[in-house]
Order: sequence, then structure tokens, then C-alpha cells
Amino acid sequence: MMNVAITGASGSVGREAIEAFSDRDVELTLFSHSEADDLDTTPLEVANREAVVDALSGQDVLIHLAANPDPRAAWDALSGPNVDGVYNVYEAAVENDLERVVFASSNHAVNMGNVVSPIRPESTAGQPTVIRPGDPPDPDTYYGVTKVFGEAMGEYYAKRHGLDVVNLRIGWLLTRDELREECADRDAAGERYARAMWLSPNDCRRLIDAAATTTLRSTPTVAHGISANAERFLSLSETMLELGYRPEDDAQAVLDDGDDGRSGLQTG
Repeated sequence: MMNVAITGASGSVGREAIEAFSDRDVELTLFSHSEADDLDTTPLEVANREAVVDALSGQDVLIHLAANPDPRAAWDALSGPNVDGVYNVYEAAVENDLERVVFASSNHAVNMGNVVSPIRPESTAGQPTVIRPGDPPDPDTYYGVTKVFGEAMGEYYAKRHGLDVVNLRIGWLLTRDELREECADRDAAGERYARAMWLSPNDCRRLIDAAATTTLRSTPTVAHGISANAERFLSLSETMLELGYRPEDDAQAVLDDGDDGRSGLQTG
């Protein structure tokens, strides 16, 4: 049986990560910044190195989602969880002989060239440039800078310590109803971003499962975490090839055709 730890387990991505392993022979250990009434989680402050080392004892895989997720946050609000915390979890992974770390990076690590302006990180200019996993980092906010740091730390630990590392550049996890509501309230640039970056709950589960369990051909692996959106500009080909990820949902189908989720878009 594989032992999998999830930090940030009470967040939206964390909850889908839990569901991703519901049919697998996996022992989950859940950590969150504070206690969640509906989840059996252990409080963990990732900026506390000693606590993180102790927490990861006996684990095989870490899915590291804990962070300040606000793309508009100031540096002082980000540096503890998103910088010190990332170093701590990688050190703890090595000390505890973990096999793999799946790091929740973000589209904000590479999206400055496509935003309407730096003060509108959740927007997309008219004709965005296609971004591939191997392209240079291009953070659009301080939050994006911390995710570039996290990816670089993963690369260091993969190459220096032989750790399996997957850097997941997660898009925007929303239910179908949330996607419709967001797009109804946004201007054209905001709606364009949502259509491109949407990650459905079911595709999120497929993505997390693939990132945690697929045998990697190379480490670190950088993967884009979005659904099969017709208007995407984060390339999915590499993620599908490297991780065997097969997204089934498309924002355009939800917004234009009233897709209710009972059937998905199959991609190859």
C-alpha cells in the first residue's frame, strides 16, 4: 500500500485530491493550515521545518498544495508558506526518503506575457501566446514568483537528490456552475482567461492521480493542469504524453452548449 500525504487538504484542490484516490489502495494522511470540521486533518504550519519533517515520517508521496493562494497577495504574506514552506517540505521529503513530491505550481508562474496588465493577473489579452512546459518562466505576480521558486526548488531536489518531482501548473478549479457565474460577471478579457484556464473537478482528480502514480520518464516533470479547453493556450500535449493525463471536459462546451457534466470531451 502506498502512503500519500496531502498538505492543504481542506482547500478546493485538496478535496479533489482526496477523491482522486477513493478507488486506490492508498493510505492518505491529510494536513491543513487549520482544522476542517468535515475532514479528518492534522493542523500543520509548513513554515515550521521541524513540524514538517515529523509530519512526513513514513510517507511515500507528498502532494504539496499548502500555500497562500492569493495571486494579488503582497510579498510578506507569501514568503512564509510559499517560499520557506516549499524548502521545508523538500528537506523533509529527503530526510524521510519519500519517493515523489507533486508540487502545486500555477499558471501564474508563466503568464505575464498574456495578461492584459500586471494588476489584472486573471485576464487574457486578445491573442495569447501558446505556453509550453519547457518555456522560460514568466511570472505575472509575486504569487507567480513564489511558484517559479517552487519549481526551481523541485528541479534542484530532483537532480541533487534523485527525488521524483512533478510541477503541476494548475489552472482555475471551478465547478460548472461556478464557471458560468464567473464568466457572466467578467469582461471579455476575464472570460477569455476563465475559458482557457478552467480545470473541472473530475479532470482535477484525473490530473492528481496521474501526477502521483504514473512512472516518470524524466524528473522533474513540468505539467499543465487544465481541462481540454478549446480556447486553452497552456499546451496539454506534454502533460498527456508524460503523465498519461486524459482530460474529458471543455469550458466552451459548458458555456456555449449548456454541458451539464454527464458527458465529456474525449481528447487523444
